[in-house]
Amino acid sequence: MMTEVGITQSELSRISGVRQPSISQFLSGRGHLSDDMLDRLLSCMGYRLEVVRRPVRPELGRSSKRSWELHRRLSSHLTSQTLNEWRPAMLSNLSRLRSSTQGQPHLRNLDRWESLIGGGDVSGLHRVMTGLDVDSIEMREVSPMRGLLSQGERAEVLGLAT
Repeated sequence: MMTEVGITQSELSRISGVRQPSISQFLSGRGHLSDDMLDRLLSCMGYRLEVVRRPVRPELGRSSKRSWELHRRLSSHLTSQTLNEWRPAMLSNLSRLRSSTQGQPHLRNLDRWESLIGGGDVSGLHRVMTGLDVDSIEMREVSPMRGLLSQGERAEVLGLAT
């Protein structure tokens, strides 16, 4: 659209108030603009932003898909009461994970799990356990939920039940 309108990044920056490096990073695919910021840029070129909402099935690798399926099943059992029952096992799993985990975002995600569990944040746990965003997928890579599903239920979820 910038080519069509005949505007440079510098000119667009001046009239929109959006910093030129932000525009450059967005155009190169290395940065992100909020919908408000993108709408501001587009309106300076005579366009408006139209957001279309539709369900999209993300492409998950085998491991991420299996982890999501297992956590989704666990999420169906998660209540304040089951969280209290599961808390000792979850905290024990967190301790085990901390002793063998290095680097980010894993260490930060262990802290987040601990905060969600310790704070009794059932809603937050549901979001992380069933989310398909990158953040939730990374959280599940260091999940403290090991051993909470019965072997039969685990096999059923993974399609291993006979």
